[in-house]
Amino acid sequence: MNPLYEKLPIFLQNLAISLVNTYQYKIRHSGKYHFYKKYYANFENKNMAEIQDEHNKRLEEFLLYANQTNWYKVVDSLQLHDYPVLEKQAIIENLEQITTIPKNDKRIESKTGGTTGTSMKVYYTPEDMQERFALLDHFREKFGYKLGEKTAWFSGKKIVTVDDLKKGLCYRDDFINKIRFFSTFDINTRNFESYWNALHQFKPEFIVGYPSSVYEICLIAKQKGLQASFQVKTFFPTAETVLSIHRDVISEVLGCKVVDQYASSEGAPFILQCEHGGMHIHPLTGIFEYRYPNTDSKEILVTSFSTRGTPLIRYAIGDAIELETDQTTCACGSDFPLVKSIKGRNQDYIETEDLGRISTAHITLCIKDVQGILLMQIVQKKINVIEIYLVTNNLFNDQQQKKFISNFRRLIGTRIEILLNLVDDIPKEKSGKFRIVKNLIEKL
Repeated sequence: MNPLYEKLPIFLQNLAISLVNTYQYKIRHSGKYHFYKKYYANFENKNMAEIQDEHNKRLEEFLLYANQTNWYKVVDSLQLHDYPVLEKQAIIENLEQITTIPKNDKRIESKTGGTTGTSMKVYYTPEDMQERFALLDHFREKFGYKLGEKTAWFSGKKIVTVDDLKKGLCYRDDFINKIRFFSTFDINTRNFESYWNALHQFKPEFIVGYPSSVYEICLIAKQKGLQASFQVKTFFPTAETVLSIHRDVISEVLGCKVVDQYASSEGAPFILQCEHGGMHIHPLTGIFEYRYPNTDSKEILVTSFSTRGTPLIRYAIGDAIELETDQTTCACGSDFPLVKSIKGRNQDYIETEDLGRISTAHITLCIKDVQGILLMQIVQKKINVIEIYLVTNNLFNDQQQKKFISNFRRLIGTRIEILLNLVDDIPKEKSGKFRIVKNLIEKL
């Protein structure tokens, strides 16, 4: 948090946030924003042959554009397979060679959170930003959202102080655009009442942000027998993999739809959920490839057409997806490719010697029928040792602990030692996100 900002009265902090946010909205929603809004709406009614032609055209234009940079001009090809894999470390060390924007020109900087240990930045052109927000707004409008609707936002912004929390203040307001920004760093049982009361006082129609943060609030509410008395229409998760346990608890407590989408701070192509729950790759936003196509690995490379500022061509983003092979068409009628699952970061798994890798989605099933667990984090530093940290309430007794360990043991087998730690709180990452699983084996 900026020290000067911190010294301002709350009203002036809210005013500063409102003005900065309004300025950012002006950049995002001017220029070619309306062009792209119409562009994406128009192509929803096209057949796949027309969409494929447009896809090929966009790929060629993007590669021609990227070839002007010092980094890509050595390739100088319009065939995607001719380009080498772009690693994160290469972007960190060679950003000025990769970017198309000279130092003195206007750059829009975007930073990744670094939750896997590698934080980096890229540069967007204004057109990049306008295109991405045009598609995002078009997508959200299908579920009732419009700019200016009351929205609660949970993302990694350090916006409140210790003194604020003592006063029950866990948010700041953009009163121009009707957005309440909540701190994601301070969600716990101690501060629950502040968050719960602030949500009820604000009564958001929509919620956007980290699913782990909203889930944590809803789980504590559920444990207390509480349910929201206000009507949330839709929760739009961002930045994290949405797990089934997130959907179940958030929908139950808030009574809303959970509508997912995949992109990234760096600018990955979009995967968007339709009205029937299908997750569709949008072919006009870029290309997904399997990094190791002849193996069981689902790790992906991305090529994104809306990264003109820092062209991402065959970029190793570190995420994994699994394409739907059993179902070729969706009930929504779209021919856009279907994704079976988005597995998120490639470090969100437990590694075993005999059972392979166990994903976060499977790990969370261990607590579904266990009472009293408010928060769980799994840390693996060695192949044969698992550290489990649990935040619990008085419902978590010896019987529930035995049930949890039994569930977990069935998942990981008998060859791994389990170290169980009951704690008062589990810290968030520097980005404000919460990681259920931290696989640190590769870092040692």
